[in-house]
Amino acid sequence: MLAGALFVAAVISIALATLSGSFLSTPENAGWSLLASAFMTLPLALRRRLPIGTAVVVCSAYFVAASLQFTELYVSQVAIFIAMFTVGAWVEDRRRAALSRVLIMVGMALWLLVSTFTGATDADHLEENFAGALSPYVAYMLLMWLINAAYFGGAYYMGNRAYAAARDRAVLQRRTRELEEERELTAAQAVALDRVRIARELHDVVAHHVSAMGVQAGAARTVLDRDPESARRALAVVEESARSAIAELRHLLDTLRSPDGDPDFAEGAPSTLSLTSLSELAEAMTASGTPTRHVVVGEPAPVPDIVQVNLYRIAQEALTNARRHGGPEARAEVRVRYTRDAVELEVTNTGRIALGARPGLGQLGMRERAIASGGVLELHAREQGGYRVRVTVPLHAGAES
Repeated sequence: MLAGALFVAAVISIALATLSGSFLSTPENAGWSLLASAFMTLPLALRRRLPIGTAVVVCSAYFVAASLQFTELYVSQVAIFIAMFTVGAWVEDRRRAALSRVLIMVGMALWLLVSTFTGATDADHLEENFAGALSPYVAYMLLMWLINAAYFGGAYYMGNRAYAAARDRAVLQRRTRELEEERELTAAQAVALDRVRIARELHDVVAHHVSAMGVQAGAARTVLDRDPESARRALAVVEESARSAIAELRHLLDTLRSPDGDPDFAEGAPSTLSLTSLSELAEAMTASGTPTRHVVVGEPAPVPDIVQVNLYRIAQEALTNARRHGGPEARAEVRVRYTRDAVELEVTNTGRIALGARPGLGQLGMRERAIASGGVLELHAREQGGYRVRVTVPLHAGAES
């Protein structure tokens, strides 16, 4: 479209110049001017595919037409500017772009130099040329030099600026695309982390309480006929465990339904759980058939809420595993030890060792909670039977987490 528009403009310019006689002395030169204009405008249709070749063809056609004095004056200048601009704006090899434009400008300078010398030594214009210190011919040629310098210099500079602007836009688009991809990845990671936290909470609530309900229900069924009182106590534990499970599940569902979410749950679990609740947990385990002792060593120190919640959940999971795998004679102990700069939770139990057992979601959840609190988890079987779960959380690391 640009090449066609420039060619039409050149045709109109040649027609008007022929009618006015402003430049073309005879109408016979109009045909040659039209041919030269075609070579200077129509190749611009290929300027983006062959920018250097197009510039060479356009400038060569101008040199030839201007030397034979049948060039079109106005549209030809625009065509040269566009051809030079295109080389600077579209050639990826910047060295080739600079070298080709410099060579074209050197050729233009040589052509102007030859034209100036030829005109200055023309015998028909000697008297006019040397009429004064600055003859009209010299003034005219100086004007041509200035105009061509402005055209070629402007095309060179603006082409480079266009290439730099396009490169900056490409970098900006790439960075925008990377930011969008990163935002999508971050959103997906946030969803995944939320699902992990929800799964961990559900596992801790369901595994502990439902396990206790199953054990006590089985015990009640076993002694129902011969010891109704023991069966009644076991069913009371089932009832209490069911209520606790319902309460914690309701809290969890309320958190999920709230528009802003619960900051305590966002970090891991309901805020009603703490290290002081471990004594109640030990009593509940004892009531459910696994005698559990709760011991506190050292002077209690302030512990961040989220660390307390995570330690409680780790103790809960460890005791659930002890009841599930330790056997009917298993006993457990929950020990909380405070040091100068750390808090340590140790849960040990006696009983059987599940040989060849694969780590399940419970152990994974304990490790995740220990890491989230900035602590270290140790989990291994004891030589005398049972398991030991120990997690140590530096208090300053827990606060930062």
